Order: sequence, then structure tokens, then C-alpha cells
Amino acid sequence: MSRRKITAPETKVLSPTVPTISGYFVHLLASMNMRMAAVTTSRAFLYSHHYHSLPLCVPSFFRVPRFHRKPILLSAVKCLQSSSGRQNVVDILEERGLLESLTSEQLRHACTDPSIPPLKVYCGFDPTAESLHLGNLLGLIVLSWFQKCGHQTVALIGGATARVGDPSGKSLERPELDLETLSQNTSGISNTVGKILGSSGVSILNNYDWWKEVRLLDFLKDVGRFARVGSMMAKESVKKRLESEQGMSYTEFTYQLLQGYDFLYLFRNEGVNVQIGGSDQWGNITAGTELIRKILRADDAAYGLTFRLLLKSDGTKFGKSEEGAIWLSSSMLSPYKFYQYFFSVSDADVVRFLKILTFLDMNDIRQIESDMKRPGYLPNTAQRRLAEEVTRFVHGQDGLDEALKATEAMKPGADTKLDWNTMQAISEDVPSCSFPYHQVLDLSVVDLSVSSGLFDSKSAARRLLKQGGLYLNNSRVDSESKRIEPQDVVDGKLLLLSAGKKNKVLSTLSTLTVSNTTSYVIFKGSNTREGNYRSMDGLQQLGLPVLGIVAAAAITFYVVSFSELSEKSFRDLDKKDYDDEGYKPSPSSRVKRARRKANKQSKG
Repeated sequence: MSRRKITAPETKVLSPTVPTISGYFVHLLASMNMRMAAVTTSRAFLYSHHYHSLPLCVPSFFRVPRFHRKPILLSAVKCLQSSSGRQNVVDILEERGLLESLTSEQLRHACTDPSIPPLKVYCGFDPTAESLHLGNLLGLIVLSWFQKCGHQTVALIGGATARVGDPSGKSLERPELDLETLSQNTSGISNTVGKILGSSGVSILNNYDWWKEVRLLDFLKDVGRFARVGSMMAKESVKKRLESEQGMSYTEFTYQLLQGYDFLYLFRNEGVNVQIGGSDQWGNITAGTELIRKILRADDAAYGLTFRLLLKSDGTKFGKSEEGAIWLSSSMLSPYKFYQYFFSVSDADVVRFLKILTFLDMNDIRQIESDMKRPGYLPNTAQRRLAEEVTRFVHGQDGLDEALKATEAMKPGADTKLDWNTMQAISEDVPSCSFPYHQVLDLSVVDLSVSSGLFDSKSAARRLLKQGGLYLNNSRVDSESKRIEPQDVVDGKLLLLSAGKKNKVLSTLSTLTVSNTTSYVIFKGSNTREGNYRSMDGLQQLGLPVLGIVAAAAITFYVVSFSELSEKSFRDLDKKDYDDEGYKPSPSSRVKRARRKANKQSKG
């Protein structure tokens, strides 16, 4: 199938191949000058009767129960008499710069033709990770556009195809995933899709549910014989891999046939007639439309649509940060960090991303673009709108509120009061460190900024402080003599240090009780006496009261003496060299032993 690049709409007359009975409907309606309605009725007739007039072409494992037939046919006939009033989703996608290619221009007509029922569209997601990432966001947005225009949507989780790995756009074969990881990833992606698109607005299926019943010999006999190796090798994704040094395995080579069969199965059993995907999925999508055409003899009944990949203005891939992928799940990337990523988009990209990543009216986007060129434009206004719209779509209003609150709280000089819950939510997104509470109290801010790693030296900290760029809990530090006071500690647990607007360190403070210290000593000092000495040194460094140290030492000695050492061990303590058993006696005990030995020798 040749690829149709979207330029200007073209008119195409359909000439479907249909059985004799359905042909009767075609001639009858054509005589009434209703050719398009005839095509629709013919398709509905074929689909509702499941092509049982073509037994040699339909594999036995494609059969579905007969009770589906009449309702589908009746609904199609009723649709001939109704007016859809639907917006043309293809035109919308094209206007916003999302559309790349169509397998047939008839899809554009089918989107709004009142004689054609609403389309059923699917997009596939292989569970190669526990969450979808920014590269998958366009698929969700396009599905959402189909929803908004009155069509039905399906998200297909590739529980089976992920075991093979899609070679499209990859230079190396994907690593194999174990079954437990696949199950966990499938669950995570299903939750993400349901949260973003709404569990009631999208059907979430797993292709493993039907692949586990397919036998290899049946598949080769009923499906494989319709696949042409020449056409499969001509696919762009295959050609690139074959020309590379690594080449392509047979497993990867068959992926397009597996995905093509998914489309065939969904068309046959779920009424899905449109598959969407990124531009790198063109070969896999057309593999499905070809199988539907050849096996089911259904011309122009199934369509494919591809959208452009998410790229920056310089041609590099959009969706990666210095830390890695931009995940859509809040458990892998906080809404705050997600918001900040879009807030940092360049002016050269922000308008285009507003068109393809948001649902804002095009007139509003044009107004934003016009405002950016006017004097007095407040920098990052467009970026802020982009970040708000995308964060709301992915994380909901609650996620956006969390991101906005954290953003305001992290802004130096902001009046927003810091609190433990807000800071804890973003603690993984900001460099952090931990100190004992008593060590930080009364410590100078300059010393703390160096100890926390915010500055490399005190001189650098003092220099920025004099320039007005050093902040403690968003309040500017004006004096080098400023020390940490109890009222500076947020909720008694943390401090936020900032060097300018971007460099921050979150310091969490911990309080250590005597009971906790005792358990620490028992754990560290129960095996060797050297461990006891190390633990006692640690207690002294922590500055605990003398009574607590004595109590901890006594408990440690009790545990060491009566839990691990026998009476014989105690008798041998004075006779054995501790170094042979890993002990390290204090220098004073060595001196005493040497003196006793010398005295015995002198008396002898």
C-alpha cells in the first residue's frame, strides 16, 4: 500500500468487492443515487455476517458468536437516516500539525458522513516499561481528539507483542522481559491510560488474551500465507535494520505480521476500523490493513492514520531530560517535575507544542503567538500556559494544583509558606541531604550551605550572599553571621537552601533518641569489641548525655557477654591475643599486659 502524505484533500471513489447478496443492496441503492449509503450498507452487511460466505479465506479461530449479527446491521441501517453533526477529527489533526499520513482519504469523509456510524479507533502500547513516557503522549492526545469528536477508542496493551519487541525506530533488539516484569508493566500502563482518558471513555484490551490461544501452524496456514516477504522487507523499519551492522533477527522481522494480525482480530471481533500510530508505525499499520483486505476481502473498510513524532525545532527527540525519560505516571515522575519540564520549553517550540499537545482553541493559540511578538510581553507566559494544560491532561486538576503549589513554594522570595507535605512530595526531584538536628542548630548558614553541597567553598557562599543570591526557606540571607534557629526549621524537619533561582538543596533534619542509639550500638557492636569502640565513638560525636552513653555501653556489654560468648570464651579472654580473632584491644591494655609479663620475668 502506497503512503499518502497529507497535502490537499483528494476525492476517491470506492469500488468494494462484495458477495452477490450484498451486491443486490448496492445496485438497489445506487439506482436511488445513494452510492455512499450503498457502500456503508454493504460493509455493514458483510461485517455483521462475518464473511461466512468466504469460508476458505476466514480462519476458524476468527469465528465469533452469531448473536452479534443483527444488532450491528440494524444500527448501520438506522445510521443512514440520521445526521451525525460530528466534527471532522482528521481536519482538526491536520490544522494542528499532528497529521502525517492516511491510508485512504475516505477516512476523512467517514469522520463526518451521517450515513456512517462513529468510528472505532485503537492505538497500541507495548509494556516495555512500568509507565508510558512523553513519546506515547501524542497517541493518547489523538485518541482523545477522536473521543471529543464522538468516536469510540481502544487502547491495546501489547502483552504478547512486547515479548517480541517492535524494531521500528530502534538500532538494537529490545532486551527480553520476564513475565513478572511484563505483568507489572501492563498493570502500570493500564492504570495510566485509564487515568488520563477516563476508564469509562476508553476500552483497554491486552493482545495476549487472544494470542495465547493461537497455534503456530494455524497462524502460518491461515494468516502467514497472505504475507509477502518482499513487501515485508520493503518496510522502512526493516530496511534500516537490515542495512545496519547489527542486522535484524527473525523474531523482530515477524513483528509487523503480529501487529497486523492484532488489527485483523480487532476489526473482526471488536468492530475496530481505524488504527493510529506514530509515523514510524506506518509499516505495521499497513500490514494490518492489507491482511484485512486479503483475508476478509474488505476494501476500504479499515483505515490507518499516522501522526508526526514529537521533535524539537532542531530535529532532536522531545521527551528526554538529563535524568532520562519524562514519564506520565506520578509514581515515576512527580507532577511538579513534569510541569517544570514543559515550563522550560524554548520560545521556538512553545507555539507548536501548544497546537499538538493541548486542546486550546486555535484562535487562542494564535493570540498567544501574537502576544509573544509584542513589546511588554511577560517572558514564559506561553510556557506557563503550555505546562498547565499538559499537566492537567496527564495528572488531572489535583496534580496541577500540586505542581503549582510546589513551584510557588520553591520560588526564592515567594511569600508562600513552606510545609512538610509539599516539600516531601518533591523531595525526590530536588537535591537533598540529611543532618542530625542538633548538629544544624546554631550552625551558620554559610557553613551549612557548604556542608550540604550547595557551594564548594565558604568564599563562594559569602560572595553570592553579598550579591543577594543566597536564600534560606525562600527568604534572602543578608548577613554572614546568620545562624540556624529553631524557628527556621520547617515543621521541625527540613530547611531549604537556594543559590539563585535554580540551584537548591533540601536538608532534612533527624532527631536521634537514646533508645534508637542503643539499638544502633547493639547492632554495630555485638560481633567485635572493635565494633563497640566505633559505636561509642559515634555516640560521643553525636554529643549525647553521659548517662545515655553509659546506659548504651552497659546494654551492649550485656548483649555481647550473654548472647554470643560462652563462659569458656570469658575465661579465655585474658589468655588469647584479641588480634587473632579480629579484636583490637586498647593500647592501655597492651601496656598493662607487657608490664605484668616484665614483672614476672624480673621476679623469675
